[in-house]
Amino acid sequence: MQKIDSVSELASRYPVWFCDVWGVLHDGVCKHPPAVAALQNIRAAGGCVVLLTNAPRPARFVEERLAELGVDNTTYDAVVTSGDVTLALLAKAETERVLYIGPDRDIASLGAVQQKFVESAQADCILAVGLIDDEAEEPEDYRSYLSGLAQRGLPFYCANPDRVVQRGARLVPCAGALADIYEELGGTVIMAGKPFAPIYERAFETAGQIRGVRPPPDLVLAVGDGLPTDMAGAALQGLDALFILDGIHAEEFGVHADDIDDAAVEKISRALAGRVKDLVCVAVMQMLR
Repeated sequence: MQKIDSVSELASRYPVWFCDVWGVLHDGVCKHPPAVAALQNIRAAGGCVVLLTNAPRPARFVEERLAELGVDNTTYDAVVTSGDVTLALLAKAETERVLYIGPDRDIASLGAVQQKFVESAQADCILAVGLIDDEAEEPEDYRSYLSGLAQRGLPFYCANPDRVVQRGARLVPCAGALADIYEELGGTVIMAGKPFAPIYERAFETAGQIRGVRPPPDLVLAVGDGLPTDMAGAALQGLDALFILDGIHAEEFGVHADDIDDAAVEKISRALAGRVKDLVCVAVMQMLR
């Protein structure tokens, strides 16, 4: 592992970047200007940036939200979402009735679902995009409800494998935390987002369409702030990885935007030993130094 001061050190080595969104480009409330500018510079130098996100919504809704936060399409070439690849898997399933678990605000974005949304008693499977109210609820609040569904053998399609996400200064629970409980209860969980293969396959296909040739893994850099998603996914795909230190694990490693000490880097090195092909560490706010 090495610690760097600027992503410009990596631009010539990796022509294709698979970059996380939430936690890297923004925190759910505000964009991270240095990260945005860094990706714009990479594209200006001829690089290809595919945003790879565990958002449970189709790509166009993510693009709209990025625009609202001031992240325009000069920052990226394409967006690949966990929502899109999960809906593609669900479309192939031999099921007609789906139980939806998530906030009302996301239902409108799921128009591509071919099955009918029904109440739990009529459901053949479950589509979870998140908690119904992630500001007031905790994943454990769902244990009893999920237990009954697991006993019926309903497959659980998790559209967002993240356990938590940063929203401003807070960490809020995501659908991945519900999937953990469902699996613990003996239920079958299907996930297509990071760190699982389907979302990376879609990203490689997308990059190939943009560049005219599918990039080999050694020319792709994965960027993210999540160890069980971004970093684990990079490891499974044989990709080098840029770990954003001051994301969701900042408190765990004692890291802040202006304070990356050697002890924190060494702790991360030990935690990830053998799990990532090549790991480069940098904090979001230092990306342009």
